[in-house]
Amino acid sequence: MIRVLIADDQGMVRTGFTVFLSAQPDIQVVGEAADGREAIRRAAELAPDVVLMDVRMPVMNGLEATRELLSGGGRPPKVLILTTFDLDDYVYEALRAGASGFLLKDASAAQLAEAVRVVAAGDALLAPQVTRRLIHEFARLGAPRPSAGRRLAELTERETEVLTLVAQALSNQEIADKLFVAEQTVKTHVGRVLMKLGLRDRAQAIVWAYENGLVRPGE
Repeated sequence: MIRVLIADDQGMVRTGFTVFLSAQPDIQVVGEAADGREAIRRAAELAPDVVLMDVRMPVMNGLEATRELLSGGGRPPKVLILTTFDLDDYVYEALRAGASGFLLKDASAAQLAEAVRVVAAGDALLAPQVTRRLIHEFARLGAPRPSAGRRLAELTERETEVLTLVAQALSNQEIADKLFVAEQTVKTHVGRVLMKLGLRDRAQAIVWAYENGLVRPGE
């Protein structure tokens, strides 16, 4: 059962999400929060697997709450950012803050439930259009940050190759087809890459690859 906390300042939105997600056989809504500060407090109390986090909330916005929520120790929840604002800086800042996914509120109910499942499973929820905007943002920011050469050197040649393809937003199956290996083999490589680089999921892997110059916009 996937435990979910819903953080949104609009009561009707919280109620709608709660009603739909509670109807799913594998999802349990364990609580709600009306602002970012309350989301942090409720997450500490309820230990959800996934937090649905709105961006624009009073007291503390969703990006600040995500950053604080994921900077602590222990086993933090996955964060799925929900917003009506389809803006580049939200995508970039949400992922930089440690969010595992980004979903617009006009997504269908079925897409919302599937997003919760994807994020809970440890995968990143990055639709192709979101990834394109993220890459555009890296291009706008210019040169990558200083490369983490030592950590990159810990990867095998195949792991580096897999990370490069992950950063290009390819799925495990697409990577497997490209490298002529089994999908399970790709999943194993991705898991080792995340462990060696100290990353939480594919979203962080994409950000890391671009910020460290492993992949550059346009490649």
